[in-house]
Amino acid sequence: MRKCAILTGLAVLALTGCGAIGGTAVVVSGTGPDDLLKLRAGPGLGYSILMGLPDGTALTRRDCVTEVGQLWCRVSLTDTPDVTGYVAGDYLATR
Repeated sequence: MRKCAILTGLAVLALTGCGAIGGTAVVVSGTGPDDLLKLRAGPGLGYSILMGLPDGTALTRRDCVTEVGQLWCRVSLTDTPDVTGYVAGDYLATR
């Protein structure tokens, strides 16, 4: 039974796009050309917004956590690795 639960958990991680920790990702908001994905100081809507990221922004994904049913991934900008924060995992695609 424990083995089944572990395999199920790994399958969920793979489906959410966070199975490849340390991989590259790109912002794909799909909400409109003028909308920006918010890079936040922590994993949740209650954290301050650090900046907005347009579609196509290249990111390096560090790890992901689930907070209040929402997947949040800790990322850094590929071109500026010292800029880090959290984004909603729903708006990332693997590269």
